[in-house]
Amino acid sequence: MTEVARFYILSHIFISFIGAVLLMAIWFNIRTRFQQLLEEDETQKRVDKGLLNLSFAMLIWVFAGCWTYIGTIFSFTETQGYQLGSNLFSIVNNMFLLLALFYFYYAPKFIYNNKKNIKKIVILIIVISLFTFILSPLLGENNVIYNLKISSIPDLILSGFLCYLLGVSFYRTFAYRGLKVVGVISVLVILLTFVSQLSEVFINFGSDFTNNFIKICAKTSLISIFLVLATTWVIRLASMPKPNEMSISFLDWNLIKISIPTKGIFDQTIDFGSKTTQYKNLLKFAVRRKFGEGDTQTILVNLGGEITNQTYLTRIIENLNSILPLNTAQKLERRDLFTFIGESKYQLRIIPENIDFDRSLLEDFSKSIENNEYAELCN
Repeated sequence: MTEVARFYILSHIFISFIGAVLLMAIWFNIRTRFQQLLEEDETQKRVDKGLLNLSFAMLIWVFAGCWTYIGTIFSFTETQGYQLGSNLFSIVNNMFLLLALFYFYYAPKFIYNNKKNIKKIVILIIVISLFTFILSPLLGENNVIYNLKISSIPDLILSGFLCYLLGVSFYRTFAYRGLKVVGVISVLVILLTFVSQLSEVFINFGSDFTNNFIKICAKTSLISIFLVLATTWVIRLASMPKPNEMSISFLDWNLIKISIPTKGIFDQTIDFGSKTTQYKNLLKFAVRRKFGEGDTQTILVNLGGEITNQTYLTRIIENLNSILPLNTAQKLERRDLFTFIGESKYQLRIIPENIDFDRSLLEDFSKSIENNEYAELCN
C-alpha cells in the first residue's frame, strides 16, 4: 500500500466517522426538542428519519473504509470474498441514501413518501450490485477493454442515477429555504462525488494522488452539506406554526379570518376575490378537518382525486402570501397549513377546535357542491 493510499483510507474512515456521529447527535437532539411537531399526527406514527439515514450512510462509509484497509493490509483485495463485501457495503450505502430521500419534502415526487417506488429502486440496486459481482469473474481477462472496466459500468450508472436524485433534492430544498447559493454548491459537490467514482471504470482516469484527493474533497464537502441541511431543518422546525396556535374562521363566500402567531399573523381578514376555486378548496379541507373523523379528514390530491393537482394547494399559499403583509422570513409554506399524510392524501393542520364557520355559509356550501359527503359532514 502506498503512503498516499494509506493516507486516503485512514482520512476517509476518520472524516466519515466524525460526520456520522455529528449527524446522529443532531438528529437525536432535534427529535427531543421538536418531538411534538415531528409527531403531530398520532394516527400516522411517521417520524422523519431523513437525517438519521444520511448518518447511517456515512457510517457505512466507515465500515467500507475499514474493509478496504484490512483487505489492502492482508492482500486479499483481488479475491471474490473482498469484492462481495464491497458490493454489500455499496448496496447498504445506496439503500440508506435512498431511504433518506424518502423523507425529503422537495425530493422528486416518485420518491418522496412513496414506499412502492422506494422498494422497486432498492430491488434495482440489489440486482445491479449482484450483476456487477457476477459479471467480473464471467468476463475474466475480457473485463478490461480499452482501459475500460466493463463490470463496473452498471454500478457507475446506478451511482449517476442516485447522484441525480440527491442533486435535485438538495437543490430544491436549499432553494426553497432561501439558500440558492448553497443549493448550487450542493449540486457541484454531488457532481464531484460522481466524478470521484469514474476511476473505478476508466482505468487511466487521473493519477493515484488526484483520484484520492478528489474522493476526500467530495466526501468532506458532502458531509458539510449534510450539516448545513441539518441546520436549515432546525430553523424550519423552529419557525413552523403549531397546529393548536393557528385558527381560521370562514366569514362569508371568499372571505376568511386567520391567525398564525408564529408568522406574525393576528386575526387578518383575507378576501380571495375572484379566486373562488382556491377558496372552495380551502373550505373543503376545513370542513373535513372540523367534522370528519379518521380518513375522512383528508383529501386525495392527484390526477384522479378530489383535487386533481398539488398546484391548487400551492396557489392557496401563494394567494395568502400575496395578500398578507409578510416579510421573507414570515412567508407561509404549504407545510405550514397542510400535512402530507401519504398516498397523495393531505389534511389541514389547524386543529378542529380552532376552525369556525358562518352557519349560512355552510348551508350554501353543502347545497352548491355535488359531493353528498360534504352535505353529511356539514349537517
